[in-house]
Amino acid sequence: MRTLLDPESVARGLRRMAGEIVERHRGAPDLVLVAVRRGGIAVARALATWLEELEGQHVPLGSVDITLYRDDASTALPNPRIGPSEIPVSLDGKHVILVDDVLFTGRTIRAAIDAVMDYGRPRLIELAVLVDRNGRELPIQASYSLKVETVQSNERVDVFEDASGLSALVQSSSAPTIPPGPPRPRPGSNEAP
Repeated sequence: MRTLLDPESVARGLRRMAGEIVERHRGAPDLVLVAVRRGGIAVARALATWLEELEGQHVPLGSVDITLYRDDASTALPNPRIGPSEIPVSLDGKHVILVDDVLFTGRTIRAAIDAVMDYGRPRLIELAVLVDRNGRELPIQASYSLKVETVQSNERVDVFEDASGLSALVQSSSAPTIPPGPPRPRPGSNEAP
């Protein structure tokens, strides 16, 4: 197991990312953050905090569940567990920033774009991720990322949230998905935005 991003690096990187977003969009009046359930929720919350700190205004934050939009839903998910999608404002004409933890094949993001389009017609959709790893199967790329990393096919990237913040680790695909060290749950970290 190796650490890609520690909590301090993530916080610093998300602050920088928020600055890039504000600069590119000339402020935040038309921005809407949409987290991809589940991995993108904690990342989107942290990014929203930095955007609000930089701009002095609340940026709407929603989430989409992509379960039924997956291209393998009929074969890989015999008993799918569907979570709620929550979009707090109309997306028509907005600049939507899709937020996820890791960009891998691109299939999750394709499904998320389909889900977002069911809520309106955004003027623009961009993608923000913590880690952009190799293995793309679709022509999708991140507009904003903290780390671009080549990861072996027998490894995966896991993002964890604990009391000190978010961190990203590379571990064997066969390793259990548990946070390193003793678990330290962050209050409210499993709640929807």
